[in-house]
Amino acid sequence: MSSITGARETIHYCLEETPFGWLALLGSARGLLRVSLQPEPQPALDGLGDALDGATENTEVFSDALAAFNEYFAGNVTALDQIPLDLSHASPFFGAAWVACRGIPPGETRSYQWLAEAAGNPRASRAAGQAMARNPFPLIIPCHRVVGSNGGLHGYGAGGVGVKARLLEMERNRGTLL
Repeated sequence: MSSITGARETIHYCLEETPFGWLALLGSARGLLRVSLQPEPQPALDGLGDALDGATENTEVFSDALAAFNEYFAGNVTALDQIPLDLSHASPFFGAAWVACRGIPPGETRSYQWLAEAAGNPRASRAAGQAMARNPFPLIIPCHRVVGSNGGLHGYGAGGVGVKARLLEMERNRGTLL
């Protein structure tokens, strides 16, 4: 995505309007560091957190990721699967949970218990829930595909349970999000 300058890695960001809201991306040469999707531009940028400080705006370095998001919103539910992510700042369990979640097929769901087992700690379903709640890559790491053990939809930080249900329905029907 970008070059590394000296001992400090160059961090870039971009802000783009999509049919589903404002998409803000933050990344380095190793991949995306954070994704934020909000109804308005400033909250989308705020969603990138403190890592935005010192970052350089550069939409061009995110052209592949932006194209993948546009394909996803248009109905290609696997378009986000190949976007490179930088998980180097994740704890080992959170990183494993995020990788396992990314493997859940579109339109399907898995429980927090399943996710804990897939991440290597079957007794950590609450920690799996925390990993989903702190997911810095909404849609790319499809935490909307993780549900309660009874199949019920629980919180979704990127817009609430209604958005979670809408995403699952779109994926099941292989239709557009619009």
